[in-house]
Amino acid sequence: MNSLLGMARSSAWNRRSTLVWVVVSLALATALLWTLERLRSDIRSSFSQSVSGVDLIVGARSSSVQLMLFSVFHIGNQPQTLSMDSVRAVAQHRSVAWVVPLSLGDSHRGFPVLGTTTSYFQHFAYGDKQALVLQQGSPFAGTLDGLFETVIGSEVARKLGYGIGQSITLAHGMHDHDHDHSGELSEAQDEHSDKPFKVVGILAPTGTPVDRTVHVSLQALEALHLDWTGGTPLPGGQIPADQARKFNLEPEEVTAALVGLKSRAAVFNVQRFVNLYEAEALMGVLPGVALGELWSVLGIGESALLAVSALVALVSVVSLMAVVLAGLNERRRELAVLRAVGAAPRHVLTLLTLEGLWVTTAGIGLGVVLAQAGMWLATPWLQSALGIRLQLGMPLPTQWALLGAVWLAGLLASLGPAWRAYRLSLADGLSPRL
Repeated sequence: MNSLLGMARSSAWNRRSTLVWVVVSLALATALLWTLERLRSDIRSSFSQSVSGVDLIVGARSSSVQLMLFSVFHIGNQPQTLSMDSVRAVAQHRSVAWVVPLSLGDSHRGFPVLGTTTSYFQHFAYGDKQALVLQQGSPFAGTLDGLFETVIGSEVARKLGYGIGQSITLAHGMHDHDHDHSGELSEAQDEHSDKPFKVVGILAPTGTPVDRTVHVSLQALEALHLDWTGGTPLPGGQIPADQARKFNLEPEEVTAALVGLKSRAAVFNVQRFVNLYEAEALMGVLPGVALGELWSVLGIGESALLAVSALVALVSVVSLMAVVLAGLNERRRELAVLRAVGAAPRHVLTLLTLEGLWVTTAGIGLGVVLAQAGMWLATPWLQSALGIRLQLGMPLPTQWALLGAVWLAGLLASLGPAWRAYRLSLADGLSPRL
């Protein structure tokens, strides 16, 4: 058997000018399958680990997926707001342990601005209930003295080069503002330049949307919009930052609220209380259920991508069979000589099968290397642009299964030409018909 393995390897190497393209096509197909499966798994993991320990997300009645995407991932259209009176009513429920209000709508150089309270840094968690950790500085004070303080995510600090004590200004609306090469925003975009913020804290990386978020207090957002109405600034009514503290800055409405319960067993009871709340049309969303709805929609796209990848792999395997079959006529004398020196038909069958497996294995190995290298190079961009952290550790069981499927397909493709060579007679090989 060892001699046949060596012969198969040498035979494949002698015909490398032809087989190399089969190896490349198999490698590309394998890399595509390997990468898509890792992306599919890690995207789900990134989404599911973006918020942890939150039992309900409360917001105005709308789509549960829309509320989840906007309040946690800061993606999509802004839903209707809910009143702070309703938030306080939910907080007073006997089964509720804590409530963290969230207010979105502004941005800073394309990064979303989140208005919240200091309890956000105490209760918000990600991954396996991992708490937020400050890499530098401290949380904003949440008082009038520290009104214009901000805590930024690690990606904001890294991409914009910010540090503790940096002065920044916010823009009205969640826009992906462009900036010139000097990094300065144009005057038209810098709508809140009269009320600059001071960076007092930088959060450690989490691999979640927190990394790309600018955090301020709810009172600070109210102060920003004292001289605004209907989304536009009041003409001639600008209120200086030092005068803003004299106004009532308690918010009347917010975008959503994160709710933590004293016991998980009470989640449906509290959800029913929220959904049947009479003073305002509210809805309580279970994060896991909302993510399940999201994946049910995205599942069609996932299946389509996987099917396309499988089709590419199938085409590559068929090309392997075609190349081996095409070269079989040229090798009939070679195979006949092997028969003449004592090789049995089963040896010819095994030899050609092993050649195909060598090519398949080489393609799979090269494909895995290309996929791993590509993911390693793309991880920083995926992390910064999409918040997806690729896990480049041990392969997933499904990835091994896909490799096994490609290898099995290569084996079956190799058996076709091998069986045909098996059926060729010795005389046919020594005197081949034209």
